[in-house]
Amino acid sequence: MSDSGGQNVEYRVAHLQDRLAAEELGELGVRAEVRAGAVALTGTVPSAQCRETVLRLARQELAGLTVHADVVVAEATRPDHAEEL
Repeated sequence: MSDSGGQNVEYRVAHLQDRLAAEELGELGVRAEVRAGAVALTGTVPSAQCRETVLRLARQELAGLTVHADVVVAEATRPDHAEEL
């Protein structure tokens, strides 16, 4: 049974999105899209630990594919002084 490479990649990306949602990371706004034969991961996460979880899941689900990760950690530190409005 042969499957076209494009459909297989789309299926694997969809499965990654499902896993991210199951890991309660879906609401973080991380997206996985197929672009020019590679998978682009984009979005913002609240901590470095969340970023590592996203990248680990991507490595598991998308092994063998080219993945470009542009997942940034939101600056969540508290200001060290009061902000004047």
